[in-house]
Amino acid sequence: MHEIFLDELKKLNTQFMEMGVSVNDAIDHATRAFVDHDKKTSQKMVDNEERIPEESLDIQKKALKLMALQQPVATDFRVVISILKATTDLERIGENAMSIAWETIRVKGNPRIPEVEEIISSMTHDVRHMLIQVLTAYVQDDEKMAKEVAAKDTKIDEAYVKARKLIVDGIENDPSKAVASSSYFVVTRLLERIGDHIVNLAMWVVYKTTGELNELVNPTEEKTI
Repeated sequence: MHEIFLDELKKLNTQFMEMGVSVNDAIDHATRAFVDHDKKTSQKMVDNEERIPEESLDIQKKALKLMALQQPVATDFRVVISILKATTDLERIGENAMSIAWETIRVKGNPRIPEVEEIISSMTHDVRHMLIQVLTAYVQDDEKMAKEVAAKDTKIDEAYVKARKLIVDGIENDPSKAVASSSYFVVTRLLERIGDHIVNLAMWVVYKTTGELNELVNPTEEKTI
């Protein structure tokens, strides 16, 4: 019976990782499209926006079924709970990426602020790297790596604050940039939120590995789980 459980759990972990890769790609496509004014790519994403939520729901249903039918022991139960919780955070990251795609469709060809777009590209690179690392930590049960990923969120928060200042300064210097700047506020905030959800993912890795459930709070802000 336990072998059946472990086999199903392995399949669930594989599906979770595949969802993680899809979400990571969505972040890349959404932010590239925003910076490149690529409404066509953004529209393709929006047309397919139910894919990640449907994947999340499928994983959660399978996890709940696994708990109900197999009645796992405490350690295995913890693993299933971590998948349930982590899947929810992955779905939220996917929603944030989709919101960036919607923002690209909404915004018109207004005057841009290149320095802010450089920060957006940098934030995108950093959160995508953090997500891959936290997924690796999940697979390898690497508590240390998970905590290191969570600590990197400070860099995302600092970039967000820097971007906000540049946006405000840009509007003051050239009021015609105000419309585009509203989108910059939205996109940089969404990337900052993605960083927060990655911290949550790191927390579930620690819980899965050690059984300890503690918020991995960034000293520069309060996190909400």
